[in-house]
Amino acid sequence: ALKRTRRFEQCVALVSQVAYLESLQTLLNQASDILQRIADQPVSDAIAQQIKKLGDLELDDREARKAILYFHESKLATAFNEVLSARLQQAGLTASDAQNLCDRVARKTDEFMIPALAQAGDSVKRLVEWYQLGGRDALEKYLSLDEYLRDYISPDSTVPELKDRWRVFNEPFTLSEIYVPLAAQPIDRNGKSTNQRPIDLETWAKELLNNPEKKGRVLFIQGGPGRGKSAFCRMFAEWVRQHEHPRWTPILIRLRDVRNLEKDFEETLRKAVDRDFARSDDGWLTDRNTRFLFLLDGFDELLMEGRTSGGLEDFLDQVAKFQRSCQDNPEKGHRVLITGRTLSLHSIERRMPDNLERVEILLMNTALQEQWLTNWEQLTATETRVAFQQFLQDQRCPERIRGTDDEPGLAQEPLLLYLLAAIHRDGELTLEMFEDTEEVAAKISIYERSIDWVLTKQRPDWLNRDITELDTESLRCILAEAGLCVVQSGGECASLAMIEDRLQGNNNAKSLLEEARTRIKDNPLRNALAAFYLQPSSSSDGSVEFIHKSFGEFLFAERLKQALEDWSKPGDRRREFYISTEEMDWEIYDLLGYDRLTPEIVEYLMSLLNKTSEMDIDSWIRLFQRLEKFYSLWCEGKFIDAPPENLPQRKMRLLKEQIPRNFVLGLRQVDVYAGLNSMILLMELNYYARYSSELKNKITFYPFGQPDSENFDLEKLTKIINYSHSVDDKLFSSIMRYHLDESSFYSFTDENRFSTGSMGFLSENSKLAYISLSATIWGRDLRNWRWQTAIDKSEDSGYYIYSKNNQCGEEDNPIIQLNFQVKRAKFLGEEPS
Repeated sequence: ALKRTRRFEQCVALVSQVAYLESLQTLLNQASDILQRIADQPVSDAIAQQIKKLGDLELDDREARKAILYFHESKLATAFNEVLSARLQQAGLTASDAQNLCDRVARKTDEFMIPALAQAGDSVKRLVEWYQLGGRDALEKYLSLDEYLRDYISPDSTVPELKDRWRVFNEPFTLSEIYVPLAAQPIDRNGKSTNQRPIDLETWAKELLNNPEKKGRVLFIQGGPGRGKSAFCRMFAEWVRQHEHPRWTPILIRLRDVRNLEKDFEETLRKAVDRDFARSDDGWLTDRNTRFLFLLDGFDELLMEGRTSGGLEDFLDQVAKFQRSCQDNPEKGHRVLITGRTLSLHSIERRMPDNLERVEILLMNTALQEQWLTNWEQLTATETRVAFQQFLQDQRCPERIRGTDDEPGLAQEPLLLYLLAAIHRDGELTLEMFEDTEEVAAKISIYERSIDWVLTKQRPDWLNRDITELDTESLRCILAEAGLCVVQSGGECASLAMIEDRLQGNNNAKSLLEEARTRIKDNPLRNALAAFYLQPSSSSDGSVEFIHKSFGEFLFAERLKQALEDWSKPGDRRREFYISTEEMDWEIYDLLGYDRLTPEIVEYLMSLLNKTSEMDIDSWIRLFQRLEKFYSLWCEGKFIDAPPENLPQRKMRLLKEQIPRNFVLGLRQVDVYAGLNSMILLMELNYYARYSSELKNKITFYPFGQPDSENFDLEKLTKIINYSHSVDDKLFSSIMRYHLDESSFYSFTDENRFSTGSMGFLSENSKLAYISLSATIWGRDLRNWRWQTAIDKSEDSGYYIYSKNNQCGEEDNPIIQLNFQVKRAKFLGEEPS
């Protein structure tokens, strides 16, 4: 339609028309229904006149160069889009859908400019010469970007490791075949639910992505473990690739793979992408032809890595500032979507950036479960789906599994729903298994059944034989040690060398590995772990990672349980204990001197100990006494002060050898974590004993030391808090707030020791510790006491406590019998109000 003159502007118009038509043809080939509609509908006279008028379109030099650099912003793009939109609407598309397709065609036209120039020959020689200044680089950029989308975003990756990420465990089907949309609840900046109704997560993300009024907002998705955050990121990135690219180009970054956080967030993105289109082009983020949607998956995994260049709070600030810069700079226009576990935000909730558009993923409701079961039926069989559905609906199925109106069930978690369905399909899940089982115990039962299922039905070839019970236990030992290594490595991956090194101390596992190595002429550990819920990590150091963090946490808890059982055993005529005190002290540092014990790990551990047959009454008492002795010595600094090479130093060096790439712990950190984690175990044993008729009066933990003993020290807790503050000024409260319970309160409020006249013995720090810990203790039992407690800053006293909803009776909480406000005032030396 355009006149063929030799002026530069007309050459641009000619080549642009060819490239635009190539772009249109490419996109229509992916949408056969639209192509057929166009073919079935003749061009109207009005549209034919519009096409004819394109020949009269005039461009100046500036507009011509703009069409070459940013075609979708050019006068040509506007003219071409008007004609195409009219044609698409004539074929039956809505105005909105037609405009969307036109926008995609215009943005994709840039990719076809260079090929169009090559085909035009001498007629555009001047334009070819002009293009040679950067044409090759532009072509390489688009090729690199296309390869990235194919390999990292699409399920049809040519890289086997990346393609396997779409598989659901070792099933023959992929995530896209079983996935169902997720529901989410909008929340405010304090993490509280708004009054809005639950929304469809994918619809929310689509609307927010294309809302120009929200371009300064970060799409922030949080949720508990196993809720489908990573699955959503993968599925939504693929949807954007299929339906929005090049209007939007998805970049999926697993934050566990980010080894270093740079001070400049844009540099962090460049290194995380690690592809030619980002590495070789300093202006990759200011190219108007490309708008990226960065999907950052797993901010909680950044926290677990223990970055030295800044914590989670600093990282979120960087993300927020980047999004604001994209709003203010028309050369950028990118968007960020970020996901992670809710729990990791607990200590920074009030300091979160104010430009986060936040939602929390909800449990699966009945409708979503029905959709999932329909997919399950298509992938298995009708009778399989029916049998499993009947299992969930049976009244004998525990409420903890199926859920109720008042309490959610495990089957409402996407990950656990699959585990239940798979184990039920294989006949390893029965109603009798869950009689009188609590939630944590039910999870443990599921994990244990899952592991048994893997060991007996999904083993690699070298283990596909009849094995003895000892061999099975050796394999469980490998898994437990892998869980320990992954947790201590700070995230979801650990090197095979670290796992193998730790297994050298287990003769059974060592023998099994050596036998397999001889038979298969390869590393048997890698093959063994590949058959479990682990997969190769993206790093090049031979590391493995759990598909889901919960597996690593549970298996680490199993490893801790084995150690605690050994510590509780008596000795014989030649030794006092099965594990000597020297060995136990080292094992405490080896197992606990790495980071904080998470609430999930502690819950798993105590539930496992509660049901073990290895622990009798004497064992519980013996374990408590030995840990209490360790705690007392730790408080006195006996371990870190011991010459010449002490236990903290030994553990520090071991960690540095095993995980050199992300090792950040120094001598003090190792010592502090070992001591605080042992304190957590003592408090959990104390809590357990209070509800045991046989242990109630035999196990009591006093953080200040046993009253009326030489170990009693009013300043002991203050010293511990100050010592932990030498590592991080929020470390003590961030660790202990999850594990303190009201039973510990009694060691602080003994009327014989803390009467009004004795308050003077306490330092101001001890007073603050008392108030802070007391409030934290009450907050823990909110679910039992219907009690809400808050701690906030106060210029007068450092902290103040206020409580509300105190309608519960004395039978609910004997501590409420104390006039707390009066005692607080007396405690601080103030006049009671």
